[in-house]
Amino acid sequence: MHIPMLIDGAEKAAIGNRTYDRINPYTQEIATTASAAGLDDVKAAVDGAAAAFPAWSKTGPGERRKILLKAADIMEAQSSEFSALMTAETGATGQWAGFNVMVAAGMLREAASMTTQISGEVIPSNKPGSLSMGIRQSAGVCVGIAPWNAPIILGTRAIAMPIACGNTVILKASEQCPGTHRLIAQCLVEAGLPSGVVGVITNAPEDAAQIVEALIAHPSVRRVNFTGSTRVGKLIGELCGRHLKPALLELGGKAPLIILDDADIDAAVNAAAFGAFANMGQICMSTERIIVDHKIADAFVTKLAAKVSKLPAGDPKGHVVLGSLISLDAAKKMDELIADALGKGGILLAGGKREGSVVEATLLDNVSPDMRLYAEESFGPVKPIIRVDGEEEAIRIANDTEYGLSGAVFSKDIRRALAVAARIESGICHINGPTVFDEPQMPFGGVKGSGYGRFGGKAAIAEFTDLRWITIEDPNQHYPF
Repeated sequence: MHIPMLIDGAEKAAIGNRTYDRINPYTQEIATTASAAGLDDVKAAVDGAAAAFPAWSKTGPGERRKILLKAADIMEAQSSEFSALMTAETGATGQWAGFNVMVAAGMLREAASMTTQISGEVIPSNKPGSLSMGIRQSAGVCVGIAPWNAPIILGTRAIAMPIACGNTVILKASEQCPGTHRLIAQCLVEAGLPSGVVGVITNAPEDAAQIVEALIAHPSVRRVNFTGSTRVGKLIGELCGRHLKPALLELGGKAPLIILDDADIDAAVNAAAFGAFANMGQICMSTERIIVDHKIADAFVTKLAAKVSKLPAGDPKGHVVLGSLISLDAAKKMDELIADALGKGGILLAGGKREGSVVEATLLDNVSPDMRLYAEESFGPVKPIIRVDGEEEAIRIANDTEYGLSGAVFSKDIRRALAVAARIESGICHINGPTVFDEPQMPFGGVKGSGYGRFGGKAAIAEFTDLRWITIEDPNQHYPF
């Protein structure tokens, strides 16, 4: 399948007709062939978005809402096409792809509801006869850079709220899923979005750095949002700072799941299994550290290991919980993490085997700070269990990381759990629920090495608009000279 770019409302091949192949990580066959943009393509895409901005920014909220709602319906109707593309390009299971479509459609509908929530305020002025207002208005061209791990959700998130706020958007598709990301924009085009309001750039992996730099440097670009690794996020943050472009960065995570000594063990087991192994652990919110009190650790670990050992892994097109990781290299990294932990005293409780790019759900007990798995984001289905003595040690371990995206606490005492949650250094924390949870209307983002800014609902309006001070004054007011 050939994937063209979307530039100024038209399907475009890259200048020079350059392409690259995306390989299916499970079958090692070509999944899609996409256009490989160059710097001239970037300029054409941003110029087209800039030309479309004046008219779109003046389009009323009702029209914007209508298009976004229709796009959500179109997306749901194309669920099978999305699922097939996503499985072929990323190795994800059909269940995960279907969930992506459901949440992404919800994001479009939530963005639609926000079109009438872009409000301001009247601010009392000391100047007689003067009306002072704080108003929000569209910023301009926004660049969205989305990853492969939840491609429909995160690709949609990168463009839905900017469009709802009256901006135009260039989506730089992930090199791992160009077809999936391109299809999101097609839903919006079919819904009636005017030419140039959304564009999609695809690029070969080796060109990523120069493509991103050119997008950020273009003078018409006013906002940048990026979801991906902390390493790359730091580079993008530096680029944006150099060009004075506000950035919204949602980066890596090492989410702790704290299980206190009074927790409901069965409930905590279910949350741990889901949070750790949904999408093979390739989610920014994935449970990356299972921190359990010694008093209940044996009972918890026994039940969790029994559950995890029964999670089927294999062909993502089959009836499995765990499909393929994004690449063979990512799967081999799991071997390295397991070997490192076992060599330093870790105990294998479940899983541990790999076949090609498929890795079993794996649990390692007795994990300590000298092991890679303790601090390094695995982004895969290999998870550490860390035993602690009491909630103070649990909080210390939870915060002993460069990251701060999601977290969770299990306790039957809600006041106690709230007190612990307040001390966890993260942008998100759930009580008696998994670390993996998202809703379109919630303020989503992290602290520390997990980035800054917030996607979702009203919080995102502030990210994608400019707050301006406007006054209406007495033309005959008194001046001192």
